[in-house]
Amino acid sequence: MMIILAEFFVVILKVLWAFVTAGAKWVVRPKEKSVAGQVCVITGAGSGLGRLFAKEFARRRAILVLWDINSQSNEETAEMVRQIYHELDTPITKDGPVGGVEEVPPFQPQVYTYVCDVGKRESVYSTAEKVRREVGEVDILINNAGVVSGHHLLECPDELIERTMVVNCHAHFWDYCASKFGAIGFHESLSHELKASEKDGINMTLVCPYLVDTGMFKGCRIRKEIEPFLPPLKPEFCVKQAMRAILTDQPMICTPRIVYMVNFMKSILPFEAIVCMYRFLGADKCMYPFLAQRKEAMNNNEAKNGI
Repeated sequence: MMIILAEFFVVILKVLWAFVTAGAKWVVRPKEKSVAGQVCVITGAGSGLGRLFAKEFARRRAILVLWDINSQSNEETAEMVRQIYHELDTPITKDGPVGGVEEVPPFQPQVYTYVCDVGKRESVYSTAEKVRREVGEVDILINNAGVVSGHHLLECPDELIERTMVVNCHAHFWDYCASKFGAIGFHESLSHELKASEKDGINMTLVCPYLVDTGMFKGCRIRKEIEPFLPPLKPEFCVKQAMRAILTDQPMICTPRIVYMVNFMKSILPFEAIVCMYRFLGADKCMYPFLAQRKEAMNNNEAKNGI
């Protein structure tokens, strides 16, 4: 009994210490780690956040491996990355052996592009094998690819539901190793599994942003009185925050910070209290304008095609 009480006391101390260290990181920001020369795979790199992640890692001289289902847009991202590499292509100097200064050839990072449908496991497996063979082992994986159905659940065809789950959730299992919520559960499960197996060299960062203004959810809005205080995030800001978290091995990043409070309240408040909070914010119907726009666009396309 005394042993159990002692262990319980140690657990309490560790929990309190975790709060202290987490709070300290809010005050003293940890230094970013270097990713220069490391192989970084980014899925969904052809547009949106994936393209911004590629540009940020390029500025840090990472070797980029870009995956996307759209070859043209993926190549456009690769060209942007090459331009960044070119701008960084300046000689580096260091002290010579006899007190002089010698010029060191600049590191030449590269970018590789692959067409891959992460919703198809065969495509993921074959592309992953190509990367291992042509580039080498992967150091960093940015699981960014995602799709949105654009329909109410009861109006969504089975094929589209399956596609959404496969890309947004299942692909996280096939990639080298309800959809985004499933991805969060996968992240938590794998994180604990890695800790239990004492694989300390592998780190994971879960990125949980608020609405991001990439056009993917164009028309999605919360309550108009609240919207000025919680506007959609600029993609550049979202990626910079995520990059900071990734390069400092932060387990989870919520943007903006108020999302941390939302997650905490969801874990302790009764369900009806959560419903009241969602209704107050207008979050329960925030997708309605988006769905209406998608439906109108589909009707217009059908009208043009004479359907």
